[in-house]
Amino acid sequence: MNNTTDLITHPDLWRNMTAANTTSVYYPVMSSAINKALVITAIIVIFITMVSLGCTMEVSKIKYHLMKSKGVAIAVVAQYGIMPLTAFCLAKVFQLGDITAVVVLICGCCPGGALSNTLTLALQGDMNLSIVLTSCSTVLALGMMPLLLFLYCQGFPNVHNAVPYVEIIVSLVMILVPCGIGILINAYRPQYSKMITKVGVTIMVIFTVVTFIFTSISVGGIIMALLSPPLLATAALMPLIGYSFGYIISAIFRLSQRRTISMETGCQNIMLCTTILMIAFPQEVIGPLFLFPTVYILFQLLEAVVLVMLFRCYQRFTRKEKGKSDSRFQWLHINQGHLWLLTP
Repeated sequence: MNNTTDLITHPDLWRNMTAANTTSVYYPVMSSAINKALVITAIIVIFITMVSLGCTMEVSKIKYHLMKSKGVAIAVVAQYGIMPLTAFCLAKVFQLGDITAVVVLICGCCPGGALSNTLTLALQGDMNLSIVLTSCSTVLALGMMPLLLFLYCQGFPNVHNAVPYVEIIVSLVMILVPCGIGILINAYRPQYSKMITKVGVTIMVIFTVVTFIFTSISVGGIIMALLSPPLLATAALMPLIGYSFGYIISAIFRLSQRRTISMETGCQNIMLCTTILMIAFPQEVIGPLFLFPTVYILFQLLEAVVLVMLFRCYQRFTRKEKGKSDSRFQWLHINQGHLWLLTP
């Protein structure tokens, strides 16, 4: 973590997150004991969450979809092409401070999470493909995430040599081990898979909510920095752009699993992102920004719920229209039959 010392001492990094020219320094927002407790808890929670994610994966289904690799390839390109580029562009457009931009980039470079599977189910997409895409993006994150961060951080000269790549890679390795454990459980003890998945998702949600509330109370007024217009706009636009372009790209290539790829592109593994920010960066560097993924997931969920509601309304409308057209056809068919009977 020696690279991060450059971040602490560099005077140009501490720009206000509202893109003002004033400078400020993050002092430790929590005591060392509380911060260590949060980090350890985050590691335990991410371990349980990734075991539960692994419990949703089946080797046979992964092999089946990999054999038909067109959809998987396009989805992976969308995941690691659209989202990091979106994060980079938004950071530049809103003139975010360097460390804030790195946080947004890390969020954009994260692989897909289990939330995309739930949203795919709600949108009546291909659940098996969604799980396969989450599996592939998680494994590929070990190489793609450090590579993309290295490339995009070139646009922020003050930090491109100071991003803690080793700590990020270690964090990614930490998620692959429990994910593999989950796959083994699903293969040899499938009766426990559903229970473990439910427990993992529940723990993740509780941890996210409790951490946000607890940190908000501990930090006080500095948490309002997360509610600055540029960060709120970034958190709102990132998932929306991901959903939209994921659908558009899959439509261009005439894939039938458009809703699945859309959800997989727009959803990031927020628990992983939070854990990386807490482990890889010291408090003096990250400040309250490790809570940015929590703000992000709120918009991610809100926008996804709106899309699900629009899809259900569309389904209901088309079902009614189809019912009307069918009744008209039946009426015409019956009347034609009567006319034929009356013809001498």
